[in-house]
Amino acid sequence: MAYLNLKPEEIKYLVVHCSATPADMDIGAKEIKQWHRERGWLDIGYHYVITRDGDVETGRPEDTPGAHARGYNQVSLGICMVGGTKKDKRTQENNFTEAQFATLRRLLEGLESGYPNAEVIGHRDLPGVIKGCPSFDAGGWYYDE
Repeated sequence: MAYLNLKPEEIKYLVVHCSATPADMDIGAKEIKQWHRERGWLDIGYHYVITRDGDVETGRPEDTPGAHARGYNQVSLGICMVGGTKKDKRTQENNFTEAQFATLRRLLEGLESGYPNAEVIGHRDLPGVIKGCPSFDAGGWYYDE
């Protein structure tokens, strides 16, 4: 059952994730949705997926809480970049394409205008998250350039 209750002024974070896949694994929102449904989730956990060629695919509607950041789904939107690991699918690797980074910047700039209280962070920047997702310092990258 979907519930629509996120309000723009309540969004505190734009959380960047990676799909934890190697550079040669070209997937998108369809495959990630399938993985998440196999875990028993109702839908894809992210609001947006950025494919290897830089396309943006829509996941959950922006006004629907995601399933991407436990404890923070009610106050965040999730953006997943395809890639982020070496071939072993465990070792973090910043293997994203220039097209993905260009699209991420445009997407975040657009989202910031609609969510004035939101800060860009990586999944790893949330308290209690141990893994290195998204394999780079998303906030540093966004705000330092």
